[in-house]
Amino acid sequence: MILNSILEKIGNTPLVKIREVTKELSQQVSVYAKLEYFNPGGSVKDRPAYWMIKKAIAQEKLTQDKIIMDPTSGNTGVAYAMVGAVLGYRVELVMPANASQQRKDIAKTFGASITFSSEMEGSDGAIRLAHKIYQENPGKYFMPDQYNNPDNSEAHYETTGVEILQQTKGAITHFVATMGTSGTVMGITRRLKEHNSHIVCIGAQPAHAMHGLEGLKHMPTSIVPGIYHEKNLDEVMWIETEPAYDMAERLGKEEGLIVGYSSGAAMVASMEVAKRLKAGVVVTVFSDHGDRYFEGMKW
Repeated sequence: MILNSILEKIGNTPLVKIREVTKELSQQVSVYAKLEYFNPGGSVKDRPAYWMIKKAIAQEKLTQDKIIMDPTSGNTGVAYAMVGAVLGYRVELVMPANASQQRKDIAKTFGASITFSSEMEGSDGAIRLAHKIYQENPGKYFMPDQYNNPDNSEAHYETTGVEILQQTKGAITHFVATMGTSGTVMGITRRLKEHNSHIVCIGAQPAHAMHGLEGLKHMPTSIVPGIYHEKNLDEVMWIETEPAYDMAERLGKEEGLIVGYSSGAAMVASMEVAKRLKAGVVVTVFSDHGDRYFEGMKW
């Protein structure tokens, strides 16, 4: 395979069957995970970052004289930095100070600069600071505004959702995803529901405002993304931090999958759904690789 650029490798990620963790389930129930760390930037966020930037260039909202700047908890920032490096755009990120060191280092390696917001305010603090910087510097920046840009979820409607239907040959019965910007669950849900309105789509979020699931939002106490529409979901699940950490450890030891906290949470939610079923195909999304969290992981 010869590529014109690494950006051509975004998407078409593998779907893997979870075998050991699911042994207790009915034999007629299967759980699959979409391994988004196979994207070249290492996370699910490559898809919306590239999609939003492509759309902005086509619409002439992003020109070579402008700097790409957006708030991020880490992975979207890495994706912006990678895309910017390939396409020749400068990138400035606003990121919580307590984002994992690995993600800070990767973004800087791609050439991005980072302004840090308060670690006590999480992603909401980054959002507030980014908008302040944008407003104080008219004409300097292009802000994709990932939390409110419909092109975020559109990326998943056009790519990830289509891939899941193709990979499961339309047999999916339940879809589960964790929520930060909510772009993944919103876009995939729309695609799946168009295919079959009976597919049950579930969004999972931290059970408490103070949690350790980096990148995820507890919607009741956070700045709610403009692209998030809870009415589009069949159910919202609430996930505790410790079980998500424990599941991330299990996935490494039992499935050979080293994943981040949010993937552990996604698997916890998927197992809760799967245990209710006598038969079905449950699909979830593993957003990134665990090597971005080794410094902070309890194990």
